Amino acid sequence: MQLGIRLHDVNTALSPEFHTMEQRAAKAREEGFSCVHLAFSKVIQGVTFDYAALNEGLAFHTKRVFAREDLDVAVLGCYLNLAHPDPEKLREIQSKYDGHIRVAALMGAGVVGTETGAPNAAYKMDENTHSQEALDTFIRGLAPVVECAEHYGVTLAIEPVWKHIVYCPDRAVEVLRAIGSQNLRIIFDPVNLLYPGNIDHRERVIDEAIDKLGEHIAVVHLKDFVPEGDDLKSIAAGTGEMDYTHILRFMKQRKPFIQATLENTSNDNAVTSRRYLERLYEQL
Repeated sequence: MQLGIRLHDVNTALSPEFHTMEQRAAKAREEGFSCVHLAFSKVIQGVTFDYAALNEGLAFHTKRVFAREDLDVAVLGCYLNLAHPDPEKLREIQSKYDGHIRVAALMGAGVVGTETGAPNAAYKMDENTHSQEALDTFIRGLAPVVECAEHYGVTLAIEPVWKHIVYCPDRAVEVLRAIGSQNLRIIFDPVNLLYPGNIDHRERVIDEAIDKLGEHIAVVHLKDFVPEGDDLKSIAAGTGEMDYTHILRFMKQRKPFIQATLENTSNDNAVTSRRYLERLYEQL
């Protein structure tokens, strides 16, 4: 496997002059990572990153930055709500995806990554989030974005999350079948499929996801969790209750050289988390 990190988790404890994309990239390489999850809006300040901002020069500059550090951009993140109820706002959101897809094609990003939203403007889980109507709305919002990805030869990858519309493997399969495109893949984050109601049988949840989505998984996110009240708190890998045996064995046996990015790390534990996962991987 090739381990990476969310770029906006790098250098966050340092003074602002070390918060640039370029400085974060250099630090990620120094910490031993080979790829990154890049969200432009979280590492370049003062830019809205609308369709106009996502231009060719940005793509080539970004490509040079990461080539200089020998880093791949495994995921170019565009985590916006494709089930937004306002048609005008939805078109604006879709245009931002189109811009990210164009930039991804020019800079050679692995996938453009996204979550699957909620059927409200607040992007919050509500009583309708897991409904069939919400899923249908998401699929309608997603379809033209995938068409754009096909045009540019880019992979778009959706990330199932319990609190969002695509909350389980079966829903993800339904989306994949409805869209029917080889340019639509999966970002697999095992912790994002967990909630207090299923953590007691989390191995079964993860195995089911691997069984149903394995062939479609392009990238893996790795983090940990601890229960916190009636929710789960996401933390750095190796610092909570997550058992990585199933997911790492899947990666080792079926996904040669797959890219996996760490989440919820800090300057204090990113390297420790990377080494922890590498040791587990080697022991399998």
